[in-house]
Amino acid sequence: MRMSTDVSPSGRVLNRTSSSSSRTRTPTPFLSKTYELLEEHFRGGDSDDDQHKIVSWNSTGTGFVVWSPQEFSEVLLPKYFKHKNFSSFIRQLNTYGFKKIAANRWEFQHEKFFKGGRHLLAEITRKKSESSAYPAFLKASEKQFNGLGENSNLLTKDNEILRRNNLELQLQISQFKILEMKLLDCLSQYTVWQHQQS
Repeated sequence: MRMSTDVSPSGRVLNRTSSSSSRTRTPTPFLSKTYELLEEHFRGGDSDDDQHKIVSWNSTGTGFVVWSPQEFSEVLLPKYFKHKNFSSFIRQLNTYGFKKIAANRWEFQHEKFFKGGRHLLAEITRKKSESSAYPAFLKASEKQFNGLGENSNLLTKDNEILRRNNLELQLQISQFKILEMKLLDCLSQYTVWQHQQS
């Protein structure tokens, strides 16, 4: 077994072990496409003014920023992911452990997803959804109702309904956040226009 050490842009040491007998893992299509999207778009738009970009690596290369969610959804998502749903893209990032790190913009970060770190993409795995979708106290309740048949089925159905409602609410929240960003952008443009008129 061979161990190699990589250092992320933030200075964090990342140890990797590899074995000649083990299969080489490949990154998931979502991660590969997201990385490729950033690399291609960054090469294409090398402007110093970040506000005119649709998406780019952040200034340190440790994360990325979606500067224009609307253009990102309409132009880039269909090209790479065959859909235009920004909320779905964000949900996918969440399942892989990405964090939104800025309150006033769509900036995301993951310790193994950074500029020049393509070789680490295969080490990023999906978060286990069981713990969030099916909390421990519900597991305990289900055990309590095991053997009662109908009550157990009702609990499972209720849990599924609650899970669906939760997902719908999360989607609505994401959509409202996008709307908020659009409104703030419009307000900013109006303020600049009003200032120019005076």
